[in-house]
Amino acid sequence: MENRVMEILNTKYPMIQAPMTWITDAKLVAAVSNAGGLGVLGPNAGQDTLTSDPKETAERMRNEIRKTKELTNNSFAVNIISGGEERDKDNPYVIEIMKVALEENVKYFAVIGPEVNKNLFDTIKEHNGVIIFRPITPTPGIMREAEKAGADLLVATGYDEGGGLPSKALGTFTLVPTMVDSVNIPVLAAGGINDARGVKAALALGAEGVYIGTRFIATQEAPSSMETKEAIVRSGHEDMQFIGSGLRSIVTKQSEMIKEKYENNEDTSREVSGGFRIGMLEGRLDEGIVSVNTGIDIIKDIPTVEELIERLFENYKN
Repeated sequence: MENRVMEILNTKYPMIQAPMTWITDAKLVAAVSNAGGLGVLGPNAGQDTLTSDPKETAERMRNEIRKTKELTNNSFAVNIISGGEERDKDNPYVIEIMKVALEENVKYFAVIGPEVNKNLFDTIKEHNGVIIFRPITPTPGIMREAEKAGADLLVATGYDEGGGLPSKALGTFTLVPTMVDSVNIPVLAAGGINDARGVKAALALGAEGVYIGTRFIATQEAPSSMETKEAIVRSGHEDMQFIGSGLRSIVTKQSEMIKEKYENNEDTSREVSGGFRIGMLEGRLDEGIVSVNTGIDIIKDIPTVEELIERLFENYKN
């Protein structure tokens, strides 16, 4: 079967792996691309330490791009975290990552942000790039604006997702049809999709593809620790809690502490930002956080990426 997402991405299946912070590297991204999806190198891809130097950050990404090319001949993307036109103008991280990505002839860009940056879109288009835009909070207005600005694909993310949540508490099933009806370009569904039933449901709602993060954390190729993967497998939605207005975590000692500070209106930004690496990459669950989607009850094993993607699309092929 063919559809517009597959044609644009040059992939076997209409699927994009989300660029999760700390939880991507060349091995995972290449595995996704080799199995028929579009792998995406996310923030700090392949790293276990943080650098505050934008140029070093970009050079680390260059190395990961080159490693990915050694492992796959298929399409893959680089994530750009955009703050919008004004903020990006003086953001050295956006500038340096874009520079490196273009020098390395990256074609696919997974852009995430609160608003459309027309200048960034224009730069990508001038280099014959493909724009996958995921607004943090999807609305018909921002989807139409992104389409007009040159986006090739759009992502409609429901409140079921892992990571930072949209500001409007609309579930994936509520959101997707509205976003699909708002634009003429393909929309991918994101949020709570962990198995073939979720893929089939998303397509039935009018999405032309899916954008999946959480389910790939619990795969053999993911750089997340085995402790983290096993914690996801044994947890369900009842084991999750809000640790901020826009963030959930599996219950850990650290998430309990962050939750208490949040409920007392104390600043938790430091604990949250460091908690992802500690909990999800290093697997020190008592000291970190594990942010996942609300559908984790159906994650029961840790397959290879190839096994997972074949399962996700078993209905699609039939």
